[in-house]
Amino acid sequence: MIDRHRMNVLPAVLIAVVAVSAASLIGSAATLPVIPNWYAGLVKPSFNPPNWIFGPVWTTLYVMMGVAFFRILRLPYDIMGRQAGVRAFLTQIGLNGFWSVVFFGNQNIAGGLFVVVALWLSIIVTLALFWKLDRVAAWLMAPCLAWVSFAGVLNAALWSLN
Repeated sequence: MIDRHRMNVLPAVLIAVVAVSAASLIGSAATLPVIPNWYAGLVKPSFNPPNWIFGPVWTTLYVMMGVAFFRILRLPYDIMGRQAGVRAFLTQIGLNGFWSVVFFGNQNIAGGLFVVVALWLSIIVTLALFWKLDRVAAWLMAPCLAWVSFAGVLNAALWSLN
């Protein structure tokens, strides 16, 4: 039996995968070409992780965000706060990809700091909205908030050192 009050599984999976994959692909396209030259030439703080850690961490975070978004998409359309949760998620995932474009693609550390603060705030909003809708989805977003908090500190340190 089809539940006409919630999105079917396949469209929900496709929307979640496309949204998260788009941010990931945009981020990678902006990041990877400048790692060996521009980023390698920056003065790094002592707590800067090795480059190899970023790929596995972001892959894990994107999978978790995709599952969280899928869970929200599968909620009944008319549940209070669902649309706001969807919009908040799409905002934060868009800012996620945009940060890489600004920081790496444009090689703009100060601009990246501005975007990472906006991203951090949008993740908090997303997490708060998800918490009211689906606690599992909210918990799946929590590691992203932790990592972006660290990324913000790292971005600020890079700005002050360079």
